[in-house]
Amino acid sequence: MFRAVLLRRMSTQLLPLLAPVIFTKMETGFPDSQVEKYPYYNLTVKVLRARNIHGTDLLSKADCYVALDLPTASPVTFRTQVVHNSSDPEWNETFSYRVHSIVKNILEFTFYDKDVLLKSHAASIHFDVGNITPGQTLKHTFVLNPQGKEELDMEFSLEESTDPPTEVITNGVLVAHPCLRVQGSINKSEKTKWIIQENCQVKVSVPGAFENPSSTFCSADSEERRKIPFVFYVDREICPELHAELLQTTAILEEGWSEDLKMHTARLGKGSVSLGTLPLGQNVEISIPIGEEQAVDLSVKVEESPQDLDVRLSFELCKGEREFLDMRKKISSRALKMILGLPEEPKKDEIPIVAVVASGGGMRAMTAFYGNLLGLQQLHLLDILMYICGISGSTWCLSKLYKDPHWSQKDLQDEISIVRKLVTSSKVGAFSVERLMYYFQQLMMLEKEGWKVTLTDLWGLIIEYFLHQKQDPSKLSDQQSAVRWGQNPFPIYAAVNVKPNVSRQEFTEWCEFTPYEFGIHKYGAFIRIEDFGSEFFNGLLLRKRLEPRICFLQGIWASAFAANLDEIWDEVISSKAGFLDTLKEAIKAIDEARGHPPLDPLQLQQRMVLPGGAFRHLFQDLIKIRLSVEESANFMRGLYLHKDYANAKEFVAWKGPNLDAVPNQLTPMEESLSLVDGAFSINSPFPLVLQAERGVDVILSFNYSWEAPFEVLHQAEKYCEEREIPFPHIAVSETDKQKPKECYMFMDPRNLKVPIVLHFPLVNNTFQKYKAPGVEHETEDEKSFGNFSVEGENSPYRSMNFTYAPDEFDRLIELSRYNILNNKDAIVKALNLAMKRRALKNVKRK
Repeated sequence: MFRAVLLRRMSTQLLPLLAPVIFTKMETGFPDSQVEKYPYYNLTVKVLRARNIHGTDLLSKADCYVALDLPTASPVTFRTQVVHNSSDPEWNETFSYRVHSIVKNILEFTFYDKDVLLKSHAASIHFDVGNITPGQTLKHTFVLNPQGKEELDMEFSLEESTDPPTEVITNGVLVAHPCLRVQGSINKSEKTKWIIQENCQVKVSVPGAFENPSSTFCSADSEERRKIPFVFYVDREICPELHAELLQTTAILEEGWSEDLKMHTARLGKGSVSLGTLPLGQNVEISIPIGEEQAVDLSVKVEESPQDLDVRLSFELCKGEREFLDMRKKISSRALKMILGLPEEPKKDEIPIVAVVASGGGMRAMTAFYGNLLGLQQLHLLDILMYICGISGSTWCLSKLYKDPHWSQKDLQDEISIVRKLVTSSKVGAFSVERLMYYFQQLMMLEKEGWKVTLTDLWGLIIEYFLHQKQDPSKLSDQQSAVRWGQNPFPIYAAVNVKPNVSRQEFTEWCEFTPYEFGIHKYGAFIRIEDFGSEFFNGLLLRKRLEPRICFLQGIWASAFAANLDEIWDEVISSKAGFLDTLKEAIKAIDEARGHPPLDPLQLQQRMVLPGGAFRHLFQDLIKIRLSVEESANFMRGLYLHKDYANAKEFVAWKGPNLDAVPNQLTPMEESLSLVDGAFSINSPFPLVLQAERGVDVILSFNYSWEAPFEVLHQAEKYCEEREIPFPHIAVSETDKQKPKECYMFMDPRNLKVPIVLHFPLVNNTFQKYKAPGVEHETEDEKSFGNFSVEGENSPYRSMNFTYAPDEFDRLIELSRYNILNNKDAIVKALNLAMKRRALKNVKRK
């Protein structure tokens, strides 16, 4: 449940802020969301002077100014005047903000030369407004460059505002402010005070509003329309303004070119009105002066949007998952009684939560995962599983299985026989001209829907062919029918959110896709899976898009392959021609179908010009980057970080200096999510099952990593150590590293919070001698079947190989199945231990 994190770790100087706080239980169905009421403060920032500034221009001193950004209080960047040719510029300029005390207000000020950003170590400084004691003035000298003794003097003061406290919604990490809906129209009539001149437009905008810079234009060519409507959504707390501008656009001949024109836009006038001065819920007529004797007439209505959010701000499990667990535990209880030989079915709180995590590894991971699950089924252990979590190639297995709502209750041999036909069939058809035309049509449909088309989307369509060889209409939400009655384990698909210009060692955020939701647990923020890719602002769904087909999600989950389409082409086609080269025929066919002349082959070979919007974006991405990132609308846009977000136990952050300590650079402040294959962080989705709310007791770790049997465990251990998440210590002998066994158990007998981890490397250990536990191979054919190497330079199970010979597929299935059957005792031992540890936990709770 929600904890009042504001009351923790507060310095005595900030105690006056606590008195006005009011907590109210929120009726939204979000178990740990609260409505909180906090006061406003008036912040005054005075830029005083700088000293010892060394300009970048050798011929003169610096021309300095300071820019100030406080995105939690204003969408506008303020800046001082420029002080020319001075090493010791002095400004004494004052800027004012109204800040809401519940959010983390970080003022960012940047020191600039007029033409060149000073490349000092402290050119940009982040200052926490919470360091200011209310009612006092704080003067501080910031060091811009220690080597050159460059310094900047600032002065701050914070006074409580007379504005009454307002309610916000929060989960202790994110804060949702009230949102205003601004609708209206530009009115044109004979009484209008401004006259539309040739090539002139009136632009209406609300800085910081949804789809900023969202705007409405009124121009001469729209005179027949008497009213030009507009709608904006904006955070009420940033003191929003409605702006009107008179713009004139002229065409200028580009120097040196006889045919190209460059469009130049000049502002002839500008005016604004504060939305806070307009009455709520009423239509009003206003006139905004935009120049000498000119004004624009508007009809405007400002309303508060509903308080109920479309983003779930909570760290608790969603309703669908909670209901699933209640039903699944009944099935698991019966299975445990039978498997462990218990005298009676264990009670609900005695049932250990068992999760499977499966690593990536392309077709190798998908095939071996089928074999592991078949082994669990034959041991009657599928029903004891609560969660199955996959990453990269293992998600292909999950997404195929969960098309059948009752897959775990049926003989998996039947499904495996279908998969065998697909895996052993030729993949050449994926790159035929007809199929490429289909890809382009699908990508253009995505672009028309509003998606940013990338290589990941193309890769998703190629996966669709590899796994189905036809269009797969299914969506992830369809899988709700597979868990609605608890009949199968709960599937979780993994990805990570990254920053394109930051290494994965410095920043990754684990994301989860389930049949019910998509979200980032780090922030306690989730949306319905049906709304993935739709546009949100301030927690409200404002632009609904169709839920993407699951093939496009598969492109995200296994996007590590998307950057290697040329290599995949070489593997599948075995041709000297590259993947891009073969696109000539497909593009030619499309152009001819459209009635366009064919492209110049030289242009295609040089990768300079390609037709169509989707084509252009797609192949520009291919040319410029090797890592393919899926850009999805950020559903947390408009939400802010709670002032004590870093102290919330649910906010799982890295230790030491990192971006988690810089709220202005965290994901809620971004326009888009950058989603990639989770294997770029850890090639097994441990973080998603280690969430405290899921309470996992036993983890079955299936590792399909290439030549790295313990790497995912060491990565997971490091991840957990940095974030203080309970995880067993991984100690592996040199002998085991050189020749790993089929199963390892890791646990901490002294810490009941640490899950038991059973780790299964993909190794051919005793299968070379035994066809079943205790049953040796007898015939030469049987011995030959079991005598093969999973790894090695000549192995058929390379990650880039997507087609196996029938015997190669059968061997991998049988090996993975056997490795489970041969370690039944280890699994049963882990279940018995987990039940005993559960009992001890229950005693401690009582």
